[in-house]
Amino acid sequence: MNGGSRLAALAPLGAAVLWGLTYVVSAWGFETVPPLTLALCRMVLGGAVLLAVVRATKPRRSFSRAEWRSFAVLGAWVAVSIATQYVGTALTSAGQGSLVTILTPVFTLVLAVVAFDEALSRRGALGMALATTGTVVLVVGRSGLDTGGSLLGSGMLVVAGVTFAVYTVYGKPLVRRYSALEAATYATLTSLPLFCVFALGEFLAQPGAFDVPVTPRLVAAVGYLGVFGTAAAWYLWYKGMEYVGAGTVAVFFFAQPAVGVALGALVLGERVGLPLLVGGSVMALGIYLASTTDTEPSREDDPTAPAPVRDSDSAP
Repeated sequence: MNGGSRLAALAPLGAAVLWGLTYVVSAWGFETVPPLTLALCRMVLGGAVLLAVVRATKPRRSFSRAEWRSFAVLGAWVAVSIATQYVGTALTSAGQGSLVTILTPVFTLVLAVVAFDEALSRRGALGMALATTGTVVLVVGRSGLDTGGSLLGSGMLVVAGVTFAVYTVYGKPLVRRYSALEAATYATLTSLPLFCVFALGEFLAQPGAFDVPVTPRLVAAVGYLGVFGTAAAWYLWYKGMEYVGAGTVAVFFFAQPAVGVALGALVLGERVGLPLLVGGSVMALGIYLASTTDTEPSREDDPTAPAPVRDSDSAP
């Protein structure tokens, strides 16, 4: 890859940083809005922003029914992932939740190797192992080996990790055929009916929880989650897969807890001890090793990769 391609391949790191901030922002929203309803608000705003950008920058596409089904399946996976993540987070402690959700990159790597035959070099495997180890040390050093929270909540977080891995890996063909922006946009839009069903079920189960005061803090939380935590982050996440494999992209997921620790130190004055420094250093080394390993040829060098849609292939 050339310098520009390598820089674009680092885009998922930006997504991980933005997602690291969503833990704090989501907590603000959970104070007043039920989790599935907050997720719906996030997705509606994120989908609207993505669609506006697509309309302004991309040619109008004419999708077949099969292609719409592909987007809808992708949207269903991400809807289940976000819903179970939000409910699972509400049922567990922060430490337990972090330890469970860092399994997502591992699930993604396994799926990428099994489903798309992505090669896994020794350097890449070592990087993934180091990143996993360093992240566990970092999370345990911050929160302790926390066993709080419910078994149901932990199970939901495992489901969230697995389904987000599926969203990552099975989005790859659509990213390669169209673009990261379009794949993220139409997957988000097709997820909205499921989010509406989830939010309706939440309302029927606890209607009294919907007497929500609209405060500047709540508006800011929804705004961040929709614009940055969804629209920008999901675009950046898929952008990396235009140049490298899903297994390589997944390793950047480990940066999320590091961002949380850094925010705790900078904003909340939390002490950063030796275990956190060691864990963060090992994690950073693992991310570097895995992210600088080419798990597959670039699109330009891979004759078997699906060709991107040309402007002449789109509807007027």
